[in-house]
Amino acid sequence: MSKAFTKETETEAAEPDAPSPPSKGFKNYVTPNGLRLLRDELDSLRRVERPKVVEVVAWAAGNGDRSENGDYIYGKKRLREIDRRLRFLMKRIESAEVVDPARQKNRDRVFFGATVTYVDADGGLDDEEGTLRIVGIDEASSARGEVSWVSPIARALMKAGEGDVVTLRTPNGARRIEVVKIAYEEG
Repeated sequence: MSKAFTKETETEAAEPDAPSPPSKGFKNYVTPNGLRLLRDELDSLRRVERPKVVEVVAWAAGNGDRSENGDYIYGKKRLREIDRRLRFLMKRIESAEVVDPARQKNRDRVFFGATVTYVDADGGLDDEEGTLRIVGIDEASSARGEVSWVSPIARALMKAGEGDVVTLRTPNGARRIEVVKIAYEEG
């Protein structure tokens, strides 16, 4: 449907909690699992969620006055959100460049898909080891210990080897971290 027939504002049109799309010349790297998750979400929205909402909107439209019909109004709003997310996912999948970490030949350096264990090289208060996995923008999740390959910590760690000390620039100043272990997922 053309945007001319909807009441979306420009601020509504932007995907609020999604990563920003890559700019020209910027690669949209993604792991095979990340691409699968994007496709699964697209499929679920198309085949399950959207048809359910369409059914509710059709039922609500048949109830008469649409100006005060909450099911109709909120259903139409939800349809716009779903359609916006579908467009976003299709663009991201189309621009995705799949990189399989299991095929990484140079396993003694940090590259896309690496799982990195590190410690504070300055012996600060947080002497604990930290572990993170470097993944694509669309699949990053701090809850799972995954960071985007364009994040400051991933950029600082790129191409480092075990035992290397790198400088991470943070809002609180520079912090030195030491790479303890590098691993790549198999399979």
